[in-house]
Amino acid sequence: MQFRQQALAKLQSAEDIDLPVRYARPQGWLALAVTLVVMAGAAVWAVTGTVSNTLETTGILTHGQGSYVLQSPIAGQVTSVLAQEGSTLRAGAPLLKVRTARGTTVVRTIAAGRLTTLSVSIGSVLATGANVASVERVRHSGDPLVATLYVPADRAASVRPGASVDLSVQSVPTQTYGVLRGEVQTVGRTALSRQQIGSYLGAEQLGEEFSKHGPPVAVQVRLHRTSATRSGYRWSSPEGPPFSLGSMTLANGTIHLAAHHPIDWLLP
Repeated sequence: MQFRQQALAKLQSAEDIDLPVRYARPQGWLALAVTLVVMAGAAVWAVTGTVSNTLETTGILTHGQGSYVLQSPIAGQVTSVLAQEGSTLRAGAPLLKVRTARGTTVVRTIAAGRLTTLSVSIGSVLATGANVASVERVRHSGDPLVATLYVPADRAASVRPGASVDLSVQSVPTQTYGVLRGEVQTVGRTALSRQQIGSYLGAEQLGEEFSKHGPPVAVQVRLHRTSATRSGYRWSSPEGPPFSLGSMTLANGTIHLAAHHPIDWLLP
């Protein structure tokens, strides 16, 4: 009871009426001001700022018309090979001579293209239907290259035609010559199976490689052409590599997706 009376007496003391009331220290006001400025800046950035997004994937350089696997129409033994890998052949060009029970027969190409893989050699014994070669369809030897990238099906919807693409080509040292420049030309509508990819590229192992994480969607990339480089294509370095690029070369692609405002992540 005694302490209560003392407390009441202190509250009623006239000496304390004129004392100023201190609501906050100057340091507190400074901290509050800084916090408000930071929050305002973050709000402005969330609405007006942009955040870039990329998609990493793998692919291959081709002439964009696919390949076919040539199979032997006859059974017999190869006595002569009439073409070399890398050569461009016309439709119906002789490829092999095969000795059969009825004499020597010539195996010919079905459509014009570049011989990418020859699976047999002199002395090979063939069964009817055996794979003998892979031929990439090419109309003209000077046809430009394109890149076909295989994008996971669940990410393909974020890729739009016109998006810029940087390609690290397997045969070109990136640290020395930089990356190859291009842009998305088309995006496939459906996911591809291992068999579809292998048939298009003329190589079953490539079908397995590009579909090992599930059926992907094919994205075709147009490479930027220029006469200022030896390869005929634009690179991140001024001159690029001092040699031409070949088709069926593996590459890693970085697709630059559309930029987003940070506030988009907070809105439903």
